[in-house]
Amino acid sequence: MVSTTSIIESCPLALNSLILKDLKKEFCCNGTVVQDSELGQVIQPQGDQRKNVSTFLVQAGLVKKDNIKIHGF
Repeated sequence: MVSTTSIIESCPLALNSLILKDLKKEFCCNGTVVQDSELGQVIQPQGDQRKNVSTFLVQAGLVKKDNIKIHGF
């Protein structure tokens, strides 16, 4: 079984921990905030949460749908 991790970048640094806390509660997943050498601080919820995170960020009013880019598969 392959384990996947989603990566969320370019969020305001002060909100990363709060966003992760809400994502973990909303989608029953684990995750962490890590420092990436190229991307800076990123949120990494476990599992393929791409669509869930996209919908969550738009509904929370944190980002416009046009500004979201989903990569992969």
